[in-house]
Amino acid sequence: MSAVVGLSVTHRRYVPYGHAHYAGGLVDGAYVLGLFGDVATELCIRGDGDEGLFAGYEQVRFVAPVRAGDVVQACGTVTRVGTRSRTVRFECLVVCRGCPEVSVSAAGVVTPPLVAVTAVGTVVVPAVGEAG
Repeated sequence: MSAVVGLSVTHRRYVPYGHAHYAGGLVDGAYVLGLFGDVATELCIRGDGDEGLFAGYEQVRFVAPVRAGDVVQACGTVTRVGTRSRTVRFECLVVCRGCPEVSVSAAGVVTPPLVAVTAVGTVVVPAVGEAG
């Protein structure tokens, strides 16, 4: 088993109000980076049969806010496969958002989805025969 360029994983998650960190229900950027870590773990499992380890980010861009009450979609795609490293392109989209101006429980689908965070990161997996 070995990862291939183009392998993709998508996770969706509701952002609970308990994760609001700033005024206006804003969620800190670390929340999305945690989602990217989960996506990277699944990519490593699917591609290499191992959870792998996150080595670092080469680039992270916070382009739009993530708020409590959002439904976000975190995606990762393998863009390069080395002997033990994999480069992954990440994107977090807001696909649903609360509408507190309408009512406390109002929400709607965001069309088109709002790009909130993009990143490029590197994960490493054990060499063949090294796991265990």
